[in-house]
Amino acid sequence: MALVRLLVVDDFRLWRDCLKEHLEGHPDLHIAGFASDGLEALQKAEEIQPDLVLLDISLPKLSGIEAARQIRKVNPNCKILFLTGYSYPEMVRGALEVGGCAYVHKDRRCEGAAGRARGRRCRATVSEQQRNGSQ
Repeated sequence: MALVRLLVVDDFRLWRDCLKEHLEGHPDLHIAGFASDGLEALQKAEEIQPDLVLLDISLPKLSGIEAARQIRKVNPNCKILFLTGYSYPEMVRGALEVGGCAYVHKDRRCEGAAGRARGRRCRATVSEQQRNGSQ
């Protein structure tokens, strides 16, 4: 299996550290970089050309949705998996409309994100919470 180059983008350092801890040991993943705001995400995505971006929606300097839109322009083959604390239907729609392949609510354990990143089975879905009709 080919090594998946990963960019992790979140303004919350502890969340980045959690993802790093859970993803670092997987032989099919390489964490190519971290970013803490939308502009840095765009810069790093252009520089390292990741296969997959784990992207928070609520970011300083440039929203995650706008960052995703611009990342898809500089790297159209890159998959974007949104990780966020928000589950508003309009945010889910916005994330998927700009090319997000999945939307995962942060109240899920880091292991769930690790499994999704490892499997790289991105598809246009909404969070478990959204599918079940709760908000």
